[in-house]
Amino acid sequence: MKNSKLFALIGGLGIAALSVFLISADHIDAPAIAGTTADITDFYAFQGENSNNFVLAANVQGLLPPGTPTDQAEFDETVLIEFNIDRNNDLKEDFVIQAIKRGDSMYFFGPSAPAMTGTQSTIATTDPISVKISTKDDVQITELNGMKFFAGPREDPFFFDFNQYNAVLSGTATGFNNPGDDTFAGTNVLSIVVEFPKAMLPGGTVGVNPFAASTPIYNVWVEAKRKQ
Repeated sequence: MKNSKLFALIGGLGIAALSVFLISADHIDAPAIAGTTADITDFYAFQGENSNNFVLAANVQGLLPPGTPTDQAEFDETVLIEFNIDRNNDLKEDFVIQAIKRGDSMYFFGPSAPAMTGTQSTIATTDPISVKISTKDDVQITELNGMKFFAGPREDPFFFDFNQYNAVLSGTATGFNNPGDDTFAGTNVLSIVVEFPKAMLPGGTVGVNPFAASTPIYNVWVEAKRKQ
């Protein structure tokens, strides 16, 4: 399977006091991935509004103009979105949450131990939980077993001043813009979001975070894997 990946790190316990919000973004990707249905634009990992929960969100197919382009954008049934969770800091996934489109719905599997690690995956055999893919006017959220699931178009939340970034790289920047130009404002993405109780995971690794050594850490990343 071809795959692209974004990586982040989260910390927390069932009683975690540390509120975290971490993001990885890659809007203008390498030519082999850019503009395809497997193109990951953002990955967000954070503690939920309910502090007993984690939230993982992956965005694909970025820079969609509003209107017809967004309305006609579809998740690809040959692309598996896989959230990977490493609990022992060996940078190998111990648990995965998988999402794949079937018909008009997104089907979620996990969190469960993967059948294999690395760039190859097979879809879990556990019973999936599905949510109908939302449209602009019909937002659907499935709630089951303390978990919440969403899939559908959303406005791109990532703020990035691309022109100023290029100016910094070229050495022509004369300072920082405050707040700068939101290059991706008004464009949309297709989002896949899952919220789940922290209690579904065993404890993470302590002693890794220099700012909160006693807080368990999980390494998390997302991959888009296309069926070959």
